[in-house]
Amino acid sequence: MEFTWRWFGKNDRITLPMLRQIGVQGIVTALHDVPLGEVWTQEKIRELREYIESNGLRWSVVESLPVTETIKYGGSNRHEQIEIYKQSLRNLAAEDIHIVCYNFMPVLDWARTDLMHPNADGTSNLYFSYAEFAYFDIYLLKRAGAREEWAAFRFPNGVGEGRNVLKEADELAKSMTPDRDHQLVENIVIKTQGFVSGNFKEGDEHPLELFHQLLANYKGIDKAQLRENMKYFLTEIMPVCEECGIDMCVHPDDPPIEILGLPRIVRTQEDIEWLLHAVDNPHNGLTFCAGSLSAGAYNDVVAMARKFASRTRFVHLRSCHIFPNGDFTEASHLGGRADLVELCKIFESENPCLPMRVDHGKTMLGDEDRGYNAGYSFLGRMFALAQMQGVLAAILHETNKS
Repeated sequence: MEFTWRWFGKNDRITLPMLRQIGVQGIVTALHDVPLGEVWTQEKIRELREYIESNGLRWSVVESLPVTETIKYGGSNRHEQIEIYKQSLRNLAAEDIHIVCYNFMPVLDWARTDLMHPNADGTSNLYFSYAEFAYFDIYLLKRAGAREEWAAFRFPNGVGEGRNVLKEADELAKSMTPDRDHQLVENIVIKTQGFVSGNFKEGDEHPLELFHQLLANYKGIDKAQLRENMKYFLTEIMPVCEECGIDMCVHPDDPPIEILGLPRIVRTQEDIEWLLHAVDNPHNGLTFCAGSLSAGAYNDVVAMARKFASRTRFVHLRSCHIFPNGDFTEASHLGGRADLVELCKIFESENPCLPMRVDHGKTMLGDEDRGYNAGYSFLGRMFALAQMQGVLAAILHETNKS
């Protein structure tokens, strides 16, 4: 595998010279300064590519060229936005960049309730609490129908057996404070979204009002319709992908559950099978995010890796641990449900040389004081990268001996 790293551009506190020193080979990045829905010009792409190459690295993967909400829900300017997307793809290919990681998650890119959940060893990790998310949905967002949906919510595969999330949210409401409410909104809406999706940003004065506006666009959009919208988007761009040699690789939903009354269509093996068959083109591929998939108790991550290895174009190595009550946290890269050692064996055997990046490392040894984006610590990810470098070295050593 190619060792890559998600880097957030020249304003990232983690510099490219730092990354060279820890064994990074390829950079995963985007044009973070281009407003959502505008063309990525060849000139801006070239300028960033040349900057990366001047530091002895290569721009391996785009993560991400955002799919605007209007494409996802099928708005009136969907065709205009798809044409803009096509031109950006052509411009990337002209600069020899050919892998694009994207997602089709409505409104929220990814969600956690606690960004600094303490571990027993003194580090911290990202964490998802169902009770806190239900409290946010019912009491802070005040989404119509939220209480009824959470009353009917049931966990899959035996986790959370007997748990009443609605009752827990109501109990939580008795002890929450304005400061804790503010922090929860920051965690769910701002700090996990502002540097990724473009829908929200630091300093938004009324994020929940904007949230409601975005949710309103999906009124009447169910799973079947969102699937059709995704199929339409991919069908439209595949000719450009074939012409330019671009591989599109969708990121699974994170977490892989239906939330906020929104459909989620890339969360299970059946979902991925549908997607790859609906637009059966080798340029329609998968970002195999072991972390997102392992957060779903119904997903056999190792079996999914074997099944989809040939259509995988990019790998995110991280792992989640699901607690008996159904909540989940980011696990050690050598632990959790994903079995990253086995995944590395599978991908090295069946689809070698894929770009890989470690994801969502621990916050450790002062990372928390350095202003990194949530989930994107330096020392925590460096530690995880070293673990995966060791795993891959051992796999290659054994392979070469046999």
